[in-house]
Amino acid sequence: MNAGSLFWLFFLFTAIQPVLRQRLLESSRQRLLSRIEQKRGSRVILMVHRQETMNLLGFPVMRYIDIHDAEAVLRACEMTDPDMPLDLVLHTPGGLVLASLQIARALQQRKGKTTVFVPHYAMSGGTLIALAADEIVMSPHAVLGPVDPQLGQYPAASLLKVVEEKPVEKVDDQTLIMADIGRKAVNQLQASVKDLLTRSLDEDKAAELAALMATGTWTHDYPITFQEAKRLGLNVSDQMPPEILQLMSLFAQPVKHHQTVEFTPGPRHSKDSHPA
Repeated sequence: MNAGSLFWLFFLFTAIQPVLRQRLLESSRQRLLSRIEQKRGSRVILMVHRQETMNLLGFPVMRYIDIHDAEAVLRACEMTDPDMPLDLVLHTPGGLVLASLQIARALQQRKGKTTVFVPHYAMSGGTLIALAADEIVMSPHAVLGPVDPQLGQYPAASLLKVVEEKPVEKVDDQTLIMADIGRKAVNQLQASVKDLLTRSLDEDKAAELAALMATGTWTHDYPITFQEAKRLGLNVSDQMPPEILQLMSLFAQPVKHHQTVEFTPGPRHSKDSHPA
């Protein structure tokens, strides 16, 4: 075999290697999903958006909740017996309010128990979906986030504050229009959150929590930990099944510049402790 043939074989292998690796990961996820479903007697749905960037023709690409995610989750719900428990694994920075609300309402209207698992984080629209579940299972260091609406680069609640604290003649027309849209967005989302929470909370508690989560109490990236979620009155648990965390390890990025976190695989125990 000459050098030219070796070069083309190497080029072909390099080209198909990422595709083969992705297929192997998908196959591993499906096998693990089937085992989890058999163990829990439920339908398991994954919605995972990696926050790391990937290179596509030199441009960074970010994933978030969009209408295609909503269509896929709604199809999965429709294909599942209404009385069957449904488990949704969420790992997302958030996304479109419309898509998030569609998914949340689909969960809320199910007869069977719905459980949302948050291995690491489910912010913004991800939290909106989680609030519709009967139970939210979080890892000890996982976080949720506020669901206050954002208008472009500005929080709707902050736009409202501007027009409330400045004389109207000193506010430009564009800001007034944005504030009007922001007021509607806050009211709409607060009402939606209250409605979603009535699945797991009484009406008064749902209204109180909706006002806290949707009206700009915190910055939009404020991390709501398991302890704070419990203090707020959400139905949360920290009993995260190890299989769910194992699923997350099967979502490696197709393209990475370098490994930023490394450790030797497998559990570790101190010399004085003994695993159960």
